[in-house]
Amino acid sequence: MTSPTDITRDPFRLVVLDMAGTTVADGGLVEQAFSAAAQRLGVRPGSDEHVRQLAYVRATMGESKISVFRHLFAAEGGDGGEDGEDGEDKAQRANSAFEDAYGELVDAGRIAPVPGAREAVERLASEGRTVVLTTGFARPTQDAVLAALGWQDLVPLTLCPADAGGRGRPFPDMVLAAFLRTGAVGDVRRTVVAGDTSYDMLSGVRSGAGIVAGVLTGAHDKDRLTRHGATHVLGSVAELPDLIARAEAAGLPDLAARAESAGPPAAAARAEA
Repeated sequence: MTSPTDITRDPFRLVVLDMAGTTVADGGLVEQAFSAAAQRLGVRPGSDEHVRQLAYVRATMGESKISVFRHLFAAEGGDGGEDGEDGEDKAQRANSAFEDAYGELVDAGRIAPVPGAREAVERLASEGRTVVLTTGFARPTQDAVLAALGWQDLVPLTLCPADAGGRGRPFPDMVLAAFLRTGAVGDVRRTVVAGDTSYDMLSGVRSGAGIVAGVLTGAHDKDRLTRHGATHVLGSVAELPDLIARAEAAGLPDLAARAESAGPPAAAARAEA
């Protein structure tokens, strides 16, 4: 069994980073792509239905996109209705429309790295840490983003929900898949998770990661990130290498104390969703 002394001495060798809003600046493209997808399914922009759905999209930023569309559209389809399309078909059609719209925006040059993100990843790698990039997008969209940025070879592993059994955030599956597939650390508490959404924070907390860092370059603010379990909140991912260095010098955070001070993040997410 690993002793507390060993944990304090061991470095954080696995760093799991979100993409859109954390390492990738997309300028609100998720909302634009959602609106385009919803319109294709007959949701009029500016309507009460559109406003309600967009609020849910904002609240669940970071979640697997197909899960979001199942929540929004699957219940409406019933057993097929007059048009013969059941709920799952409608959700899948919405997801495909979203991925197409987002891909078109990516191809149009509408994304860029968060300033300092690539340099942070390269520094982490030079320090002997394994960096994994994760997303709630489907694999084709994730690959399009990586190609647009020239990041195909930036990290040794990239993960989307399908790579981890199909469940995206707030489940811890992608973080745990990174832990298992890389073998970079022997104790999940020596993992760092960073993201810009409450669901990123929840997935990190649920995985048992030792550092769960929120960043303020994306969807959610400091209060929301902290309420959902962030151990630290940074201006951007560019600050992460220094944070890790400081944490290693100080020793592993007291996870029990952190959980108590953060309150029940899972319940908070359910309430806000």
